[in-house]
Amino acid sequence: MMSQKQNDLITRVGPGTGAGALLREYWQPVALVDELMTARPVVPVTLLGERLVLFREPSGALGLIGRHCPHRGADLAYGRLEDDGLRCPFHGWKFDCTGQCLEQPAEPDDSIMHRHVRAVNYPVTERNGVIFAWMGTGQPAPLPALDCFDAPDSHVFAFKGLWDCNWLQALEVGIDPAHASFLHRFLVDEDPAQGYGQQFRDSVADSEIPMTRLLRDYPRPELEIEDTDHGMRLTALRHMPDGRTHVRVTNQVFPQAIVIPMSNEMTITQWHVPVDDESCYWFSMFTSYARPVDKAVMREQRLKQHRLPDYRPITGAGTNYGFDADEQAHETFTGMGRDINVHDQWAVESMGRIQDRRQEHLGKSDVGIVRYRRLLRDGIRQVAAGEGVPFRESQTRAAGPVATDSICTTARWQAEWRDFDTARRAACPWPAQLEA
Repeated sequence: MMSQKQNDLITRVGPGTGAGALLREYWQPVALVDELMTARPVVPVTLLGERLVLFREPSGALGLIGRHCPHRGADLAYGRLEDDGLRCPFHGWKFDCTGQCLEQPAEPDDSIMHRHVRAVNYPVTERNGVIFAWMGTGQPAPLPALDCFDAPDSHVFAFKGLWDCNWLQALEVGIDPAHASFLHRFLVDEDPAQGYGQQFRDSVADSEIPMTRLLRDYPRPELEIEDTDHGMRLTALRHMPDGRTHVRVTNQVFPQAIVIPMSNEMTITQWHVPVDDESCYWFSMFTSYARPVDKAVMREQRLKQHRLPDYRPITGAGTNYGFDADEQAHETFTGMGRDINVHDQWAVESMGRIQDRRQEHLGKSDVGIVRYRRLLRDGIRQVAAGEGVPFRESQTRAAGPVATDSICTTARWQAEWRDFDTARRAACPWPAQLEA
């Protein structure tokens, strides 16, 4: 349990807040490149409580500026996109990608007022299907050395989804290895060959054991937490009676990303990005270490579950998350279908818009959450005191990071899970730039 003051400190992210100041010192996913693949590439964005507009000029240049015109506050998401900027329909003021006002056509011909007007603006960059924004102080920092950034575009698929809850409770699902044995429990195993692009539908590496069965049969993992250059590594060990151990390695990339294994050949790098204090997007980059990603299949799978343009899930609180009592009795632990994103969405949204941590009782299986909250509070204090930005520099040297499901000899699991990743990278058609 924690006090209301402590909960507010680590959850609220608007301008002037402690957590908001911390998160702004890291690159934030702001949109999918797909969202700008339209005849008029202009997208309204709310990020960390700030109302912005993202646009691409015909030249290809990207701009992310304040959504409200500095003249009298009209909404620039409805602006006229021109060759060199975005023009407000109210009085014709035009702004370029840097937020600089270029024209004020209603002002006198000799006016130079426009030279002194600049909209709020943030630098942006795009990488493998995701556009990232820099909202921090000083010059933008380098992007972290993550595999999802190093891989070619052909081997990465990006998507996002909107959840009606605070960013922190969304993130904490990803650093809770024990929940998968319950929330994502399938009472009837499926053919792993039919599970392309679906987490927990694969067989475990070097084994014929379906992941669904392994999670179901071994619900009490031994957990190990390690500090790393990127944040922390969480290893869940499920010991089997034949002298083997299932090793599942998950990473928390500070402050708000996770890297998790999806299948034998693919990992997911996922950010939990605040829209405001009470809603967030998850952005996922699926990275393949073998064949190119079948983006058409993966996009079709996810568009069946989300509506555009806001990427809100079709199944949610308004549909009781698709709950079916008969399914819960015979097919899935939740009774909410086979899409694990729906399971996670129910778990985090059902806590309330901002989880009341004054009422929670953490156990030993929550060791990763306890450790992360300590890192988060330390990071907020460090940034507020002007003592630097935790992990940001070391993340440019951190490789991967490695995320894997593998079956290892219990006595040698510490070495064998790394051997699996070494073999995977050796066979990878694109070279890893950094060692794991």
